[in-house]
Amino acid sequence: MLSEQLDSLPLAYRLALSYAPKGARDPTLTLMLLDLRLAETLRKHGEPLIAQIKLAWWRDRLGENPSGWPKGEPLLERLGNWPGSTSGLSAMVDGWEVLVSDDLTPPAIMAYADGRAAGWVTLATALAQDGFVGNTTAAARNWVLGDLAMHLHDGEERAAVQTAVATSSSGGTLPRAMRPLAILRGLSQRALRRGDAELLPDAGAFGLALRIGIAGR
Repeated sequence: MLSEQLDSLPLAYRLALSYAPKGARDPTLTLMLLDLRLAETLRKHGEPLIAQIKLAWWRDRLGENPSGWPKGEPLLERLGNWPGSTSGLSAMVDGWEVLVSDDLTPPAIMAYADGRAAGWVTLATALAQDGFVGNTTAAARNWVLGDLAMHLHDGEERAAVQTAVATSSSGGTLPRAMRPLAILRGLSQRALRRGDAELLPDAGAFGLALRIGIAGR
């Protein structure tokens, strides 16, 4: 099952994950899988009400004691091994839900970014990296804004997100445990500058990921 879960990750995620220290790799994979599942919920359910119901299901589960979770859901089984409380991850649901219910006004853009970034902050706390919460928050916000911009086709919405990126801190140095986030942040910044529609479009992007993976920046 682990190989199937790894194979389900986009190539950029797999590359970033490969630089996570051994103790951080499993929870980082779990976070990535949850983020992708929430994104898939929006893509698969074009009807806003259905998407909101599905997202509410995840919000409820993440706020509950894992002992009461239903059996047979592989992602919930992974989350059952999360190092600490999963309640902080529920903010990710709120972030993704912004794309269902709101126009992409500047406040909505930042609400989306803050919600989705909260997952990485929860990961940092779970990995005992509390001293880097500020940098993690800024770096994750920078990454998710860049990721959003790459998936927008509306010129005005994309420009609004690019403005939000330009006015947001990139987060500075991150600890080794958060190296996958540093890689994703770097790739999204490069893609945004170049107008690329994906994180790994060429050898230059791979080279950047390798450099950040080794040096951290």
